[in-house]
Amino acid sequence: MLKEFKEFALKGNLVDIAVGFVMGAAFKSVVTSFTGGIVSPLIGLVFQSDLKDLKWIIKEGVENAEGVVEGTVAVLYGDFITNVIDFIIVAFVMFLIVKAVNKLNKKKEEAPPAPAGPSQEELLAEIRDLLAKK
Repeated sequence: MLKEFKEFALKGNLVDIAVGFVMGAAFKSVVTSFTGGIVSPLIGLVFQSDLKDLKWIIKEGVENAEGVVEGTVAVLYGDFITNVIDFIIVAFVMFLIVKAVNKLNKKKEEAPPAPAGPSQEELLAEIRDLLAKK
């Protein structure tokens, strides 16, 4: 059973998937940092606030004795917009990567040149000569 697991775990495709997963997670954190640190503040300039702070308060909360507001119900559309921007960036980069890989695979799959052989004229001449011998 251990031998079968080792064969399964070390298959090329599984290792490729694991590497892709780790790279994707690392790339996601880079994109999140880019969106949170660069894109959100720029978009926030339009709304005069940080993009992540945008929300629609449905029900106001009550301030307790310690000064903390509790019971607020709000739709956090700023977080949603930030996550949509993250998704679009990641999806676009993945599209570019897949497009580049497909382009490389097409170059590998190009048909080899046809084997060199007699030309059509040479074959016709040979047929002519064979018929003339009869």
